[in-house]
Amino acid sequence: MGAGMMNATTMLSRTADSLYWLGRYVERAENSARLLDGAHHLNLLPLTSEEQNQLWRKLFQSENEIQAFMEKHNQFTDKNVIEFLTLDKDNPSSILSCIAGARDNTRAARAELTTEISQCMNQTWIDIRGVTMQNIDERGIQDFLDFVKERAHLFKGVIYGTMRRGEPFLFWELGTALERAENTSRLIMTRADAFHRVHRRDDGFDFYRWGTFLRSANAYSAYRQIYGDIDPVSVAEMLILNTNIPRSLLACIEDTTEILKTLRREAPCAEMSERLAAEIRAIRLDQILRSGLDNFLNDFRKQVHALSDQIRIDFMMVR
Repeated sequence: MGAGMMNATTMLSRTADSLYWLGRYVERAENSARLLDGAHHLNLLPLTSEEQNQLWRKLFQSENEIQAFMEKHNQFTDKNVIEFLTLDKDNPSSILSCIAGARDNTRAARAELTTEISQCMNQTWIDIRGVTMQNIDERGIQDFLDFVKERAHLFKGVIYGTMRRGEPFLFWELGTALERAENTSRLIMTRADAFHRVHRRDDGFDFYRWGTFLRSANAYSAYRQIYGDIDPVSVAEMLILNTNIPRSLLACIEDTTEILKTLRREAPCAEMSERLAAEIRAIRLDQILRSGLDNFLNDFRKQVHALSDQIRIDFMMVR
């Protein structure tokens, strides 16, 4: 391979990496807004202080993130958690940090993006960097979360409406699908213990909680159309195995598999993704619940992390 070809390949890998992370960061910002939205509504219910503490604590992805939070705050209150997950510049997973990461990757991959895409991201960054916690307190957290979700939808719409279909578009789709899979597993994990609950409250409390949970996955209307009455086991079935729901685990991994096979069918990451999809298709929900939903979700997330690493090795020369 000549020097010119090597430089071109390196440039393409970097661009692919930027588009992949552009998809992940925008999806992550939207999903963080959805998780916070759900927790905010559940926090309006008559909960004990311990239940409130657990509600906000479950929004964190890892022990490292909890440790980073505890270095700044001593309690999992709504105010502390909202500040950490929305505008904290030191938290790499905050909504502000995700939008900053998306903007950086938009600039890095601008040769493959349309002017409308760059303008949409720049305006979103300008608007969000001007938001303060005082603004959120005055206007309400709901107003801010709606803003983040609307901008994410607008950005995706501009990409779908203006971007040429080809490898750059596929790498953006790939990042979006894999991030969505990880976030749906994170959402299910926030209520993993409740899917086994035998005794349910029939005073509307459970209906409101599960309705809020489904809205966090943008799946409430779809659930009611498919299943009718809300039942925790059916909720789990839909979010894990129903391929008609775009945020279900199986739908996300099947999307990922199709994209990878289109990019390079014989790539190790394509085979890895296909194996994961086959594993999920083969398992029944009662097996998952019997062996432990939290075990299933932890294993799923480990496999998604490994798949992401392999994608970057296969396509982006990252080792």
